[in-house]
Amino acid sequence: MRPRLYIFAKAPAMGKAKTRLAADIGKVHAHRLYRAMLSKVIRQVQDPRWDTIVMATPKRAIGKVPEWDGVPQHPQASGSLSPRLLAAFNGRGPVVVIGTDCPQVMSSDIADGFDALKKHSAVFGPADDGGFWLMGMNGPVKPTIFDNVRWSHEDTLSDVEANIDGSVKHLRTLIDVDDLKALRALRSLSPRQL
Repeated sequence: MRPRLYIFAKAPAMGKAKTRLAADIGKVHAHRLYRAMLSKVIRQVQDPRWDTIVMATPKRAIGKVPEWDGVPQHPQASGSLSPRLLAAFNGRGPVVVIGTDCPQVMSSDIADGFDALKKHSAVFGPADDGGFWLMGMNGPVKPTIFDNVRWSHEDTLSDVEANIDGSVKHLRTLIDVDDLKALRALRSLSPRQL
């Protein structure tokens, strides 16, 4: 089966995405930045070596978000993040999942993720906040893979890794832009990033 890249993306509705960042910089500016990140990430990760699919929420936004145009779109599974991720890794073959919070991600990072899955049980792109910007595994995965994971926590990555049987590969660490501190850190590294 062809490798699949799933981009978990929320429709860019004012006040519904980047709420922590909006608390720091305002809804309008956060909305503009989210649209920029969404567009940038989708543009930078597509490659003919894998299938790229936007895993969209809410379902009613499918086909209505300009930043998603030209990319196959499927609704995310219902429930919290654990069942939504479990559904993404339910099929056979190599799967990599990313979000839209790391505008530094490039197609070369995705290629590194798929290469790592040839030798390792899982691959992660660690985020500077203790989470991750990329997760990859060969599906289907065991149904308990996301049990007892503290999402949006400094130990999120270690919680998921504790549930993995086999070797794990880490890619480069990127900045997860969730708040003003992270945005400033990203801009200090690369002022033209956003």
